[in-house]
Amino acid sequence: MIRLDAHLTTPEALRGAVIALGNFDGFHRGHQAVVGEAVRWARSEGRPAIVATFDPHPVRHFHPDAPPFRLTTLDQREELFAAAGADAMLVFRFDGDLAATSAQDFVCDLLATRAGAAAVVTGEDFTFGKARGGTVRVLAEVGETCGLRCRAVGPVTFEGEVVSSSRIRQALQAGDCATAARLLTRPFAIRGIVQHGDKLGRTINFPTANLALGTYLRPRYGIYAVRGRLPDGCMLDGAANIGVRPTFDPPKELLEPHFFDFAEDLYDQEIEVTFEHFLRPEAKYDTLEALVAQIGKDCDEARRLLAE
Repeated sequence: MIRLDAHLTTPEALRGAVIALGNFDGFHRGHQAVVGEAVRWARSEGRPAIVATFDPHPVRHFHPDAPPFRLTTLDQREELFAAAGADAMLVFRFDGDLAATSAQDFVCDLLATRAGAAAVVTGEDFTFGKARGGTVRVLAEVGETCGLRCRAVGPVTFEGEVVSSSRIRQALQAGDCATAARLLTRPFAIRGIVQHGDKLGRTINFPTANLALGTYLRPRYGIYAVRGRLPDGCMLDGAANIGVRPTFDPPKELLEPHFFDFAEDLYDQEIEVTFEHFLRPEAKYDTLEALVAQIGKDCDEARRLLAE
């Protein structure tokens, strides 16, 4: 997968592409339909297929104090786009200049000229350009003036409702891993570098790999059955706490997975943790002994659920 900077002219080998255009945070069923249409169109005409995304998300530019809400990092999206059949990912860095770009300039200057696109596929509700002045209709009308063909993909429904990133966020904030996974077509996953912590887990025989949450949406705080993917592709079962660890002072927000039957050093390595089942909310314990006893029960339950 090739990562392209939208500020630069697209290399000749990738010009004339069909571009799937959207935010694509989460890359859920609806996003997959848009990218799938772009890939099919590109393949039918012997063209490259490119997925264009925005990073940071436009919401972060206009509302910098908004709570974290991301469902995927740029690296995760790149891997998902590649798996969907795209040849490249085109990244629009969303800043003040891009926010001030008119819909017409976005279509003709950025997509048709700089990116060299032959066609664009978006979702029917996608908006772009200054003050969100660009719509599917505008894209088609302006695109016609600069040789850019356009298609729009309608909403995708699942279990009677439209699939959306908002619906997935609501499910995760409720601890509903199953619904989030069905909408995403995979479990929600947090990826990060394993940090050095206070190493208390080692002293109680439950060592953890501590991850900062960064810009990710915060799922419901609590204990989860999880799976971890190591840099070498090895998959591990485990149980994890995500939250502020109310038993300890001061509170510190972390994702702390404990992987079963695993004792190797993961410090400074990037791992990915998938949320498979919500077990219970976070709780504060009066003694370390009570906490250890509960962790043992949580691990037993996580093993049972993951074995199923």
